[in-house]
Amino acid sequence: MEKQSSTPAVNVDQQRRSFLSGSVGLGLVGAGMAAGLVSSSVSATTQTKSDRMANYKAEQLERVTLDLVPPPMVPKHDQVAKGKPKVVQVKLVVEEKQVELENGTKAWVCAFNGSVPGPLIVCHQHDFVELTLVNPASNALAHNIDLHAATGALGGGELTLVSPGQEVTFRFKATKAGTFVYHCAPGGVMIPWHVAMGMHGAIMVLPRDGLKDAEGKPVKYDKAYYIGEADFYVPKDANGKYKAYDTVMGSMSEVLEVMKTLTPSHVVFNGAVGALTGKNAMTAKVGESVLFVHSQANRDTRPHIIGGHGDYVWPAGSFTDAPQTNLETWMVAGGSACAALYTFRQPGLYAYVNHNLIEAIIKGAAAHVKVDGEWDDNLMVQLKKPSSIATA
Repeated sequence: MEKQSSTPAVNVDQQRRSFLSGSVGLGLVGAGMAAGLVSSSVSATTQTKSDRMANYKAEQLERVTLDLVPPPMVPKHDQVAKGKPKVVQVKLVVEEKQVELENGTKAWVCAFNGSVPGPLIVCHQHDFVELTLVNPASNALAHNIDLHAATGALGGGELTLVSPGQEVTFRFKATKAGTFVYHCAPGGVMIPWHVAMGMHGAIMVLPRDGLKDAEGKPVKYDKAYYIGEADFYVPKDANGKYKAYDTVMGSMSEVLEVMKTLTPSHVVFNGAVGALTGKNAMTAKVGESVLFVHSQANRDTRPHIIGGHGDYVWPAGSFTDAPQTNLETWMVAGGSACAALYTFRQPGLYAYVNHNLIEAIIKGAAAHVKVDGEWDDNLMVQLKKPSSIATA
């Protein structure tokens, strides 16, 4: 793998400086300007010198490959870091395809590694993430990636813009511990359109010594799930039926008009209504502690476990802050991700929902957790079965 240059990039094309406010044309064809752009590296660390883990350079460290998995599953990882930081190699391939949201309703998506949301990336604070973004020649659009965990202009967006048939590799240091969104941001109106087509995911940067409670005691989890909430804007025809399109570009104009209303046709978990229910439900056992990572790249949301709680919740995603405890519902701001840990105490079928119940029940933002184990009458019991009303 090529060694990254430590020479700062200079004389960057002025058009790229207006990256975020660029036209649709920049989003479609401007990726060619990314060719040959040299990434710069920061020579001084913002961490204190007493923290030796923060002072390693990427060239000094072991390289490992993170095996990404489709959500809601989470890559295999250590909750407490072992040894020195690592250079964590990650590969994301963009797939433009049509998916079924529910009952024959279809939408075009731009999917990182074929899934909406894209896979959860996991590393530890002070690790380096070396990410390769691949845009196959079969795609129609230019793409890039803005990682909220990255430190630097546009979260890596300027350094990763690739046209169909190109790939790019860049590296960033995970300086902050927490949960963060990543998404495509190719410029202008293409930014909200690509996000509304499901082109987003999350990265979890764990503290090197693991999660802690407010008193600094270790907090462990037995399993983890990643839930990516997405809002879709599917146009309707004159008869009120959802429309379908033959090509991704063919959908753009009318989808944008629906997006301007700020009223989604669907609000879903992991790419479709019912994607995490039935045979695809998440699972747990009584006594198991489960970490739920929840992201929303576009709109505010409010996760809730019906019949459970957030024993420990990092609602703003920062693992360096003390978690809130014993919450019934927690907020996730649009463009962010949170983490919540709950130890299941009773068996049964739990509903994990966006507690705007209109969005959960009518628009699709609901999931299930099937929990096995022994029932505890001490926590809940039916004292009398339904029967005729007693008369005096």
